Formats: sequence, C-alpha cells, structure tokens
Amino acid sequence: MNPRRLLFIPVILLFLYLGLFTWNQRTGLLDELSVNFGLEATGAILKPGVWLYDQAHGFYARYIDLVGVREENDALKAEMERMRAEFGTLVENRAELHRLRTLLSLPDAAVLRPIGARVIAGRIGPNAVLESVTISRGYLSGGASGTPVITHLGVVGRVLRASANTATVLLLTDPASRIAVLSQDTRTPGILAGRSARLPMEMDYVTRNYTVHPGAILITSGLDGVYPKGIPVARVLSVAPSDFSQFQHILAEPLVDIERLEEVLLLEHPAKSAIGDAASSPPGSPQKRQAQERLP
Repeated sequence: MNPRRLLFIPVILLFLYLGLFTWNQRTGLLDELSVNFGLEATGAILKPGVWLYDQAHGFYARYIDLVGVREENDALKAEMERMRAEFGTLVENRAELHRLRTLLSLPDAAVLRPIGARVIAGRIGPNAVLESVTISRGYLSGGASGTPVITHLGVVGRVLRASANTATVLLLTDPASRIAVLSQDTRTPGILAGRSARLPMEMDYVTRNYTVHPGAILITSGLDGVYPKGIPVARVLSVAPSDFSQFQHILAEPLVDIERLEEVLLLEHPAKSAIGDAASSPPGSPQKRQAQERLP
C-alpha cells in the first residue's frame, strides 16, 4: 500500500474523533450512552454476586435459627420436666397441708368463697366517723359481719356491720383496724394498725432483733382469725428503731387505692353463710336446721 494513503488513516480518525467530541459536547448523547452502558454492565456483573450472597446469607441465617430453635426446644423440654416435677411436689405438699390443717383444725383459705360487691357509698350514717365504705352485700348475700374484704391487689378491710342487703366495711386504714401480718421475705410477724387514710399505717410489736426491709410486702398471717393467710396487705415505707421502746418504728402503705374503690370481693366462710341462711329462714324450716347443724 502507498505510504501516503497510510497517513490519511490517522488524519481521518483524528477528524472523526474531533467531530464526535464536538457533537458530544453539544448533545451529551455519548456521555449518557457510556454511563448507561457502564451501569448496565456493572449491574449485570454485581446482581449474580448479590443473589449468591443473599442465598448464602439466608441459608446461614436459617441454619442458625434452626439451631437456636433446637436449643430453645431442648431448654423448654428441660424446663417442662422440672416444672412437672415441681408440680408433683406441690400436689403432695398441698395434700400434706390439708391433712395437717385437718389435724390442727385450722381454717383453709380454699374453703372461702369469693363474692363480688359494688361500693355504693362512702362514710354515711352512724359510721361516718370511721374510715369505711358501704357495699351492696348484706348477711343474706355473703356480707356477714367479720367477712374479709379484698381486691385483686390486696386487703381492703372487713365487714363491720351488716343489714340484710348492705354492709359497712371498716377499711384497713381506720385507727380501729388491726391485722396480723408477716413480712413476705423475712417472715417477721407483727400487727398492722391503721392511722387514717392520710397517714401511713404502722406495723407494731416488731422487736429490734427482727428484720424488716423497706419495700417489703406485708401479707396476712392468718393468726387473727379474720383474714386467711397469704393475702397481700401493704408495702413497707420505712424502718427505724423506736426512741421510746424496744420495738421498731415501721411505717407502711396499703397496696389497695382506698380512695378509688369501686368493686370489691368478699371472702365468705361457710359458717357465716350458715348464719345468713339461719337469719333469713323461718323457725323450724329445713334451711334453719341445716344452718344450725353447720354452725360450730
């Protein structure tokens, strides 16, 4: 080939390049085309890699989840076996407790029948000077005198006086209220006394050699013969040695919001139910005779 013709090839290519460059400067079409081509090429290369990574990561995550599920399943099985063993022990302990209560003639909380009642008034009538409320139950419907009154949070008080269909409940905050209690954690006994709704309650007769912690829950001990054992009553606010006696000065607050009572539960005892039956039945009736037989 003629060498002169070979020289025309670079010149033609140069003019072609300059023409394309000038055209691209005005239109930007080649830049956009190259960017789009680069993105498509990058996507075509990266997408299979991302897909493979997702598949591998998902498989690993599912494997780890299955291993965790298996471990959790094994732990739950072990926990279920432990609870099954504990349940068997509790059943045996309950049977033993029932036998001991029968031998000692102690009241069993299981025989108490919960009955719902509505608070219909605060202080009224001759009991207006007391910390009390009036409820919609009387001795004909489970509200006999002395019946414990509670809510799902704890002790409210006891029935002080009952008519046929209504009753007055003496609240645990009344200065005349006394409840035998235990500290739930240390089992320290004492008597919880009310001082009015505006003042904390006092746990009396706790000597210095006993331990009661602030924040501890006080539960009924059952020793007063009114409340069954184990019902929450109050939370300890403060504990301090007394300056005047050998007993500690312990303050507590009720667990129940006394100011906002709307519904309560009465724990009716069969003997008190018998009293109500006897009071409402005519003399010589079968109900009267059965109630008298059930009374101690």
